[in-house]
Amino acid sequence: MPAVGPAGPAFFSHDVAKARRFYFGLKPTRRRRLVVVCGGLEYCTPDYAIHRRTFPFQAIEYVAGGTGQVKLNGQPFALSPGTIFSYGPGVPHDIIGNPHAPLVKYFVDFSGKWALGLLKSCKLFPGQVAQVFPPNSLATLFDELIQSGLRFQRGSADLCLKLLECLALKISVTNAPVKDLESLAFETYQRCRRHIEQHFLNLRTLEQIARECHVDKAYLCRLFRRYDHQTPYLFLRRLKMNFAAECIGRPGTLLRQVAENCGYQDPFHFSRVFRKILGVSPSQFRMLSHR
Repeated sequence: MPAVGPAGPAFFSHDVAKARRFYFGLKPTRRRRLVVVCGGLEYCTPDYAIHRRTFPFQAIEYVAGGTGQVKLNGQPFALSPGTIFSYGPGVPHDIIGNPHAPLVKYFVDFSGKWALGLLKSCKLFPGQVAQVFPPNSLATLFDELIQSGLRFQRGSADLCLKLLECLALKISVTNAPVKDLESLAFETYQRCRRHIEQHFLNLRTLEQIARECHVDKAYLCRLFRRYDHQTPYLFLRRLKMNFAAECIGRPGTLLRQVAENCGYQDPFHFSRVFRKILGVSPSQFRMLSHR
């Protein structure tokens, strides 16, 4: 069992200016399937450095600010906002902050028979690094995890476990392997996705998206299948229908006007698409939202 002192367990670095941390027990029973051990947010000092040959638990760390470098099994990776990495028993790791841009990072440590399976589910095996997009996409969940851990109420441990599972799911849908981060393909995908998000009300067809993004239509579809697991046209329709749902929920809004604002001249076609994406018709959605 790791020793616990005034600044926390012995494996914590002392090169931390301030921190918010919680603990649920540093010697979890091996019979548990999955259990959160501890977690927190650390504002590192300019000379922050960690050098460990192993670690007693599975760990996920997420950079919220600053820069630095992590070495996992001797392989170096740059750290910047949005970087997420993992380590655990038998994984040597060195974390060094940039003195000119001190690290700010979240962490969660966990254990149990399902711990490795959780990491596998989000493609973040111990010793691996990924990047989440947008870079701040995990901060809200980590903040809720810390707040729940610090409440010390009945059910806090179970709530933190569910939040850990939510984090794993969020990581799985927002991460990209580090080897892809600087690739032209990934940069092109990001540029095209941003264009669709910014101009979805004026976009009508896949051909128009490809033309305005200056890419081949087939290549655009391959990029979205690789990084987004959906087609760019489906992404466009989901943005339109989500916007439509917000408008329909406002009293006095005409369905025909909402359809036209989303680029549908035929209200019946708009209703079919709305039902396909959201599972109910626009009129049914209106009744549900006004209850």
